[in-house]
Amino acid sequence: MNKYKNFKLILVFALVVPVFVAGQVSFWQDFNLSVKAADVVSQGPDQGAIKDTQGNISDVQKQLEKKLKLDATLNKNLGQIKQSVSVVQKDISKTQTVIKNTVEDISRKEAEVINLNNKIQLQKSMLRGLLQQMYYNQGQPILNVVLTSSSLTEIFSDTDHLLTIEDKIKNVSQQIVETKSQVEQDKIQLAEVKQQHEEILDTKVDQKQGLVADQIDTQKTLADNQKTIDKLKKELSQLQGDLNTLLGKSYSAKNIMDAVDFASSKTDVPKGFLIGVLKMETNLGANVGGCTYGQVESGAEASYKSGKLGKTAWNTFLGRRETFKGITKELGLDYQKQKVSCNPKGYTGTGGAMGVAQFMPDTWNAYKSQVSSITGNHPASPWDLGDGVMAMALKLGRVPGVTAGKTSAMKSAACSYLGTCYAPYINGILYWADNYKSLL
Repeated sequence: MNKYKNFKLILVFALVVPVFVAGQVSFWQDFNLSVKAADVVSQGPDQGAIKDTQGNISDVQKQLEKKLKLDATLNKNLGQIKQSVSVVQKDISKTQTVIKNTVEDISRKEAEVINLNNKIQLQKSMLRGLLQQMYYNQGQPILNVVLTSSSLTEIFSDTDHLLTIEDKIKNVSQQIVETKSQVEQDKIQLAEVKQQHEEILDTKVDQKQGLVADQIDTQKTLADNQKTIDKLKKELSQLQGDLNTLLGKSYSAKNIMDAVDFASSKTDVPKGFLIGVLKMETNLGANVGGCTYGQVESGAEASYKSGKLGKTAWNTFLGRRETFKGITKELGLDYQKQKVSCNPKGYTGTGGAMGVAQFMPDTWNAYKSQVSSITGNHPASPWDLGDGVMAMALKLGRVPGVTAGKTSAMKSAACSYLGTCYAPYINGILYWADNYKSLL
């Protein structure tokens, strides 16, 4: 009997103790995790990093303000130059018209001189005939004149008539000569006027060329300044995003809705669906990535060497790394400092996803031109909220039925977006798609 009791005690001890020990182990494990989590919470955000980021934001804002003031000044100067070019061009057109009219006047004067020369020649011819007639009459013997004339009265009448015509012809000829002289003088004066206006035209043309050169230089300076402004805006946006991440904040609801409203209006993808994907991907932009590409590469390389990451996946990563360098270079960003998603801990894979839409570099390149054509940002940036949401909408909208709001289509689109149909992820998107207003 004692043996039987001892056996029962041993059996109970063998069953209860392991359970108790396991419970204690589980308890202390949970406790340790809780303590670690509490430690993290108690430590709070990295105040040094926050201060540095705020300082960088202040510096960029000051640079941006200077560039914006310069932009306003350049635009004002450009407007004045364009106005001056317009005024000078009007003066040039007026001067050209005066020259044209003067040339036409000179041509008319030349034609008038030719006409007067012809008249003079005609008057000379008539005078010559008259003189010949008078000479003929004056050269006849008086007897012949008397015999051929009906009376002496006729003889003297014809002579007086010829003398009167002679005087008239002489007067007309004199008038023609005087008129010709005046016309030629007018022609000379017109030629002088033409020369003066040609000199004025040369001066105005030189003035216009100088103004146009100033306009080209100002436009170039303005374009370069605008590129700097765009770069500073992107840098400021990225810094603000970094600060939001450090502070545990997301983009403002207004900015989110602005981006979502615009993307939905251009793609017809439902607003709620976009909000749902944003919520599950980056918690509305709060978690857009906390690693540099160098950190991601180190982790991926370690996984590859350990055999966790296959060769194909490793080669794909290396290709994406070069694409990422190209994207950051195009945007004027430092690829070594730009933050991306870290390598996943729950499964084998690589990080490197960019911005609010969490696009991999090669995926982003497939959409960026289309994004630019819609948002007007050249180049488009995955770290720009508007560009990122637009790219997300374009990708989701490719699945038939999404724009019609079909649940089955949105499930398929969400699976395609994630790369796998992970139920909690898909269900979370659909939930927030229906209840997105509670997030705002």
